[in-house]
Amino acid sequence: MPRATRPLAEALARGPVLLDGGLSNQLADQGCDLSGPLWTGRVLTERPDQVAAAHTAYARAGAEVLITASYQIGDDPGLLERSVRVADGVARTAGHGVWVAASVGPYGAVLADGSEYRGRYGLGRDALAAFHRPRIEALLAAEPDVLALETVPDSDEAEALLRVLAGTGARAWLSYTIAGGRTRAGQPLREAFALAAEAPEVIAVGVNCCDPQDVLPALEAAASVTAKPLLAYPNDGSVWDAGTRTWHAPASPAPWPAAAWRAAGARLLGGCCRVGPDRIAGLRATLGPPPPGV
Repeated sequence: MPRATRPLAEALARGPVLLDGGLSNQLADQGCDLSGPLWTGRVLTERPDQVAAAHTAYARAGAEVLITASYQIGDDPGLLERSVRVADGVARTAGHGVWVAASVGPYGAVLADGSEYRGRYGLGRDALAAFHRPRIEALLAAEPDVLALETVPDSDEAEALLRVLAGTGARAWLSYTIAGGRTRAGQPLREAFALAAEAPEVIAVGVNCCDPQDVLPALEAAASVTAKPLLAYPNDGSVWDAGTRTWHAPASPAPWPAAAWRAAGARLLGGCCRVGPDRIAGLRATLGPPPPGV
């Protein structure tokens, strides 16, 4: 079966679309070594077959969107292109229509020091745009269905990303990482979400890599400033310790009120860190089978 042929934006107008889950946790569960600054990109370099296996696990769980292993890759065009090619190969052999989303991680991800959970890198918008432009150009050349501008901690970086996209005709979603009702850099969410409201390149806006309890208030804030479809793919509720590079799991996992998220406008739903295929399969059961003809 070919990759999904209907534009993702059209599918979102028809109903919810299921994203995949965390790539890093799935690769770790497969026994892969994610040490070093490239993180999942290291596996893409050394064992692309393992990345394909992780994508396959999510496709089998019912995911309709596969997010590439390009999150923490800098400006290596060959490796960025490979990330799309590997996901594309899995999408074309899935038993249902699947879109490929090319991950554009924030500047802080490339630093590999947890800066994506703080923002405020000390760089202006021009410098951030200059950093992101070659990465985005390389990913677009590989022809993904959409760009995933994800885990963005700072509205200044969001502005820089949108500046790079302006006039390209590309399609993207914009997803902030948040905490306590603000971006990780401390900016009000309404102001952050409003940046995407008039950007024709943005087909959906929302949050990822956050606590599930922060999702609903964030979606409500987004819905107050934009009529675009919303998205949510939080973590499992664990907290990342960048110093020790370990996760601290909650005593009791927070529930996922997916029905409330959908009622608030979420159309792209999935999981981020420590959310595996089983959880995605559970969401698939909740959402029902994907519609035919995608």
